[in-house]
Amino acid sequence: MAEIKHSQYVKRTQKDYSMSFKLRVVAEIENGELSPTSAMKRYGIQGHGTILKWLRKYGTFDWENQTPSNMPKSQEQKILELEARVKLLEKQKAFLEHQVDRADRKAVLFDMMIDLAEKEFNIPIRKKCSPEQSTSADKKEKKQ
Repeated sequence: MAEIKHSQYVKRTQKDYSMSFKLRVVAEIENGELSPTSAMKRYGIQGHGTILKWLRKYGTFDWENQTPSNMPKSQEQKILELEARVKLLEKQKAFLEHQVDRADRKAVLFDMMIDLAEKEFNIPIRKKCSPEQSTSADKKEKKQ
């Protein structure tokens, strides 16, 4: 008669996760393979606080002193971090180059608009003073 549809959402508790699963998730997060959010999505963990509890309980980070308690990073980890930093800097450089190009185009467009307005209305819009005039004005002010 009437079909009962079951939702795919299943409420879990801490007891549903095995110790090995918790340790594997913590290790993947600490190694930089996953972020806490991506671990939640990948493994179907329902709360962000759950992962934070695991990190505090089973991780190598010293939460009281706010320092990592493990050994220094390996060469591979340093290389991966530097490569990620290079990619980020390349993205930022491309964005800034785009902004500079856009600003240059705007400046050219504004110059053209001023030229057109000066021509159409026959009025000087730009201030036309030479550097000598401005320096001589400064000297006159000092004498007075």
